[in-house]
Amino acid sequence: MALNLRQKQASCIIRMLNLNQPSNSNGTSAKEEVYKVLIFDKFCRDILSPLIHIKDLRKHGITVYFLIDKERQMIPDVPAVYFIQPNQFNIQRIITDASRSLYQSFHLNFSSSLPRPLLEDLASGTLQSDAVGRISKVFDQYLEFITLEDNMFSLAQPSCYVQLNDPSAGDREIEEIIEKVVSGLFCVLATLAVVPIIRCPRGGPAEMVAAALDMRLRDHLISKNNLFSEGGNFGSSFQRPILCIFDRNFELSVGIQHDFRYRPLVHDVLGLKLNALTVKGEKGGRSSYILDASDPFWVANGSLEFPEVAVEIETQLNKYKKDVEEVNKRAGGKDGAEFDGTDLIGNTKHLMNAVNSLPELTERKQVIDKHTNIATVLLGEIKERSLDSYAKKENDMLTKGSIDRNELLSVLGGKGTKVDKLRFAITYLLSSETTPQSELEAVEAALRESEVDTCAYQYVKKIKSLNISLASASSASKSNIVDWAEKLYGQSISAVTAGMKNLLSGDRQLALTRAVEALMEGRPNPEIESYLVFDPRAPKSNSGVGAHLKGPFKEAIVFMIGGGNYVEYEGLQELAQRQQPVKHIVYGTTELLTGMQFVEQLTQLGQKMGLGSSAAASSH
Repeated sequence: MALNLRQKQASCIIRMLNLNQPSNSNGTSAKEEVYKVLIFDKFCRDILSPLIHIKDLRKHGITVYFLIDKERQMIPDVPAVYFIQPNQFNIQRIITDASRSLYQSFHLNFSSSLPRPLLEDLASGTLQSDAVGRISKVFDQYLEFITLEDNMFSLAQPSCYVQLNDPSAGDREIEEIIEKVVSGLFCVLATLAVVPIIRCPRGGPAEMVAAALDMRLRDHLISKNNLFSEGGNFGSSFQRPILCIFDRNFELSVGIQHDFRYRPLVHDVLGLKLNALTVKGEKGGRSSYILDASDPFWVANGSLEFPEVAVEIETQLNKYKKDVEEVNKRAGGKDGAEFDGTDLIGNTKHLMNAVNSLPELTERKQVIDKHTNIATVLLGEIKERSLDSYAKKENDMLTKGSIDRNELLSVLGGKGTKVDKLRFAITYLLSSETTPQSELEAVEAALRESEVDTCAYQYVKKIKSLNISLASASSASKSNIVDWAEKLYGQSISAVTAGMKNLLSGDRQLALTRAVEALMEGRPNPEIESYLVFDPRAPKSNSGVGAHLKGPFKEAIVFMIGGGNYVEYEGLQELAQRQQPVKHIVYGTTELLTGMQFVEQLTQLGQKMGLGSSAAASSH
């Protein structure tokens, strides 16, 4: 597939570690092995960590590695590979390192393009200290994103949702955030070497990002060092992918609800971060695990519901025990015949087979133990917090659009953390268009009873009532609400009301999945007919709303501004697998958020708008 992001990013990084020499087939550089030092900042360390395990750095000649802001000793006869973000601090450190001759030569790799003023600072700083000769090469790598799965990336840009929805944010601040998002997406597209056709709903951050990315790609395509040489590699059969850009307000509930599948649970409950996890071990210690493509169990069972995962662990364990028995039998020659020395060759062969299967068995046992431990910790949390019941009831509410009042209040008065209850209450708000006043009051009383800070709840309630008054206002009174909506939301009216339908989507195929399916089909469809089209390769006049470009698309990149999660990722992967023939969907977001982290951002917005119970805020 043209869009294997993980593989493409990893090969760029390996080339960078080999001093930007092309590597031969087994991954070592064409020249003989050179020993090198690697210097990175925290952001670039996070880019590396899900792609190359620390132990594998050795393979690429990296003997030691350091953070750029730490004091470092001189290692005079060794080249240094720097992998850093292009910022003032890093440039100053490089100038200092070069002037102290810390390393023999400096290979500078910036995670995105180095702005001209910084390049000039670097040049003048190294000239003044007579160290310019040590700078071997300066590369713009366009790698400023983190790939977590073959089909999933994050720009690791924190708090975008708060920044874009902050009522006090000025135009300049909003533009800066949009610019950062565009720069991250540009890096992803440059790494994939594709210029997609861009689609997005009208209004709000999605349109701002789409329009700015379109401009950025157009400007780049006419520059002489064009990174997108896709025409050449793929011949005439190459079909461009579609890039669908959305904003978190398109479907709020997904960022908040509880889910009962393995991957979303491990992220939401145990805080999976950069594919790594630390949980309590059996004997009170802590165990750290890596959960990525190198773990066959994780790959095969990540999308299953938790109870199915527990059964699968049991099945694997029994299969393992049976295979061990088999090996013991073979090794001991106990398959019925006594060992009499006459069939020495046969028996030796048995023994060799047994010995050869040991490493594979040991590895399988480690994977089983790891998931047994993770599942045990998860089960403890599920029982203590009734997470199965939260997931089921939220799903029912979002499907049916209602819930029995007693059931609603019993959940809020029952098990679960304060944040669980808050998430449940917000999901209840989003699950139906109209909520009886008496029920709202009862919910709020129940939250106060459990001493829950209701800022986030009040914020969503405010947005919702705004949406409803917009939808029902007559056109005459709309104009003054419009001003208010734009102040509050920085979004056009149609974006606010369009978001409404989806906040309250009926059937439980996520609104995002439905929209992406329609966009990939490329057939006329009322749900997406108002979506904008940007084609950076087309003449300017043809952009805007256009024909349903030549669908169906085989490949899509779906990008969520303001925070994404594993629930959406799972929904899109299911969609891709369901298609005939199987399609390919890459999911990306400004940052990956657990339900709790997203609710924290809603809480901050509620506080900025002076809503909710700040008195309770101190108690959690």
